[in-house]
Amino acid sequence: MIRSILAAALAVTATAASAQLTMTPTDSGKVMLAAADFIDAIGSDDKSALAQHMIPEGTIFVHNRMDPDNPRVDIVSVADHLERWSKGKRKTSERMDFRRISVDGDMAQVWGPYSFEVDGKLTHCGVNSLSMVKTESGWKVANTSFTMVPPSDCYKYGMHWIEE
Repeated sequence: MIRSILAAALAVTATAASAQLTMTPTDSGKVMLAAADFIDAIGSDDKSALAQHMIPEGTIFVHNRMDPDNPRVDIVSVADHLERWSKGKRKTSERMDFRRISVDGDMAQVWGPYSFEVDGKLTHCGVNSLSMVKTESGWKVANTSFTMVPPSDCYKYGMHWIEE
């Protein structure tokens, strides 16, 4: 769903270029669509779908701030995450606002706030930072870092789609 909305938007508008990088709407548009496919795969009933959008050799950094008095950074290999993810039974969904996209050749960065739901209930939100690599089969998430804060803090990230 996110992909079809983004494709329509890209057909009408072009993404602004960074002053330091030469970006074409084609490059940034393809990266945005790949990021949208990644987010859509998180909500797929097919738990193997996520693996199509990630590089298994990558790393995930979870900046967990669910307990503000005890923040921590958890580091998980993408391969381990995909193995656990494929066994999941709960319905998940994620929404992300692609606020910044930078492209330089075969590498890209996508950054923006996100919200995450499990079985229809908002469980956390924060900021996603997706490091993407252009492969023979298209753009994929290589590494990701994200903050994880409780729903009561989502408003701090400007998530206009969350009802207060």
